[in-house]
Amino acid sequence: MATPQYLKPNPNWDEHEKPSFPGSASMPWHLPHTRLAYAFIAVLVGITGGLGNALVSVNLPAIQGSLGLTPAEGAWLPAAYIMANVTANLLVYKFRQQFGMRAFAEIGLSLYTLLTLLHLVVGGFEMAVLVRAASGLAGAATSTLAILYMLQAAPKQYTGKMLVLGVGIAQLATPLAWLISPSLLELGRWHNLYLFEAGLALLSLAAVVVLKLPPGEHVKVFEKLDFLTFALMAPAVAMIVAVLAQGYMHWWFDTRWLGYLLVAAVVLLSVALFIEHHRSNPLVQTRWLMMAPTLRFLIGALIIRFLTAEQSYGVVGMLRSLGMGPDQMQPLFAIILAGILCGIAASALAFGPKTLIPQLLLSIVLLGLAAGLDYGRTSLDRPQDFMVSQFMAAAGAGMFMGPLIMIGAMQALKYGADHLVTFSVMLAVTQSMGGFMGSALLSTYQLHREHTYSTDMVAHINPADAVVGARLRQQQQIYQSTLTDPVLRSATGLAQMAQLSRREANVRAFNDVFALCSAAALLFLIWSLALAIRAASLAKKASTPSTQAPSGAAL
Repeated sequence: MATPQYLKPNPNWDEHEKPSFPGSASMPWHLPHTRLAYAFIAVLVGITGGLGNALVSVNLPAIQGSLGLTPAEGAWLPAAYIMANVTANLLVYKFRQQFGMRAFAEIGLSLYTLLTLLHLVVGGFEMAVLVRAASGLAGAATSTLAILYMLQAAPKQYTGKMLVLGVGIAQLATPLAWLISPSLLELGRWHNLYLFEAGLALLSLAAVVVLKLPPGEHVKVFEKLDFLTFALMAPAVAMIVAVLAQGYMHWWFDTRWLGYLLVAAVVLLSVALFIEHHRSNPLVQTRWLMMAPTLRFLIGALIIRFLTAEQSYGVVGMLRSLGMGPDQMQPLFAIILAGILCGIAASALAFGPKTLIPQLLLSIVLLGLAAGLDYGRTSLDRPQDFMVSQFMAAAGAGMFMGPLIMIGAMQALKYGADHLVTFSVMLAVTQSMGGFMGSALLSTYQLHREHTYSTDMVAHINPADAVVGARLRQQQQIYQSTLTDPVLRSATGLAQMAQLSRREANVRAFNDVFALCSAAALLFLIWSLALAIRAASLAKKASTPSTQAPSGAAL
């Protein structure tokens, strides 16, 4: 590797103070109250990066109604966040190496705050999409900032534990959004959500400016071809996210422009990867991406993020279909928040080289058990019936991120620090887009199963059947005082019974979603165990010295 070209002289650091890599902060000694301040800012910026998007996702039906948006238009709001967040990670690692993390954070948070405040004045669909894109840009900075600030909250020997805590902060955003949304909406319409979002961004910006990260090494890393790669890959990622967001709304095979977007994305990605493959100093390490361990990590990271969609889509979707809103689901998400905190704390306390794989396996078991416990739900179930299973799912979700990042980072560092750029992009794709992809796949599967069950149930509503006839008479009696026409009353009762059948079909379809997630977790666990046993066997063979005397040895 070429000698780094430093952009400014480095301070005379002691050995324990030196930053791990260019772009990371140094690790000087801090007073206890300063360490506490760093920890507080880590929590603040980590929550800020994801809470705005979580507030929009949780309250999307209310925001659509207030802004007069169709469901297809509303789906662009969370999609814009994912587009900006994933593409920003293509450059954020090199940006912090050359210009420092704080500069990127100040740019992202300033733009985010400005557009959020402007949206309160202007409003409208286009401005809402811009705000979400700015939120994704800021989120790419704040997620890294949360880790860097948390690392300053403890001495260097606790780096691994602090990393787990810093990574886990962003996971608190969604349950917090469910907990605070009802109070914000009671005081006003959607404006209060955006006002709160802008206030958090301003607080984070002030905190980053007032208490700066310790200085690090700044080296020249950007090349002209980096921006060409970014110009090709950013729209390709955006097109893929757009297909995932709109495929369910317009249906995957019925809308021609979705196919055009996918074709264009494949062409742009192919050109970008071809350029990167033949560069001497690539932004994306294509050869490392094609290695078997990297591919296994990529598949595993996608599957484990897919399993978390059982909670974010399956449970929430089922309860919403039964008429439950944020008010009714507040206690459930208080339990989920507690589960995530327990998972993060357990992962941090037990963190170590020998516990990475066991923690990942335990998180898979918890996610699979949660989905298995949720199988068999009925339309009579309410949020309190999901508390045990969702606490387990939340603990599993809080436990896997730290070990996942450490395993991937160690694999990348075997081939050099320049591979961390590729790893950061791969992590953003598997976690941000992976969750989005999981919801898209599960929603498609649920709709397919719901149509199957609904058609079957409605086809069997035969008024001549004694049981069906008795139920129809019960439905008609409900409208006896308001509808005097017996024919209209009969038709209304029949329509009401068909509606109840569709509700039950929805519940059965969500049970199929839970079964699918549980089966996927079981298969993934078997695969992971097989890989872990194989790796342990190979390591044991490699560490066992040969007992046979080498040929030619003196007797």
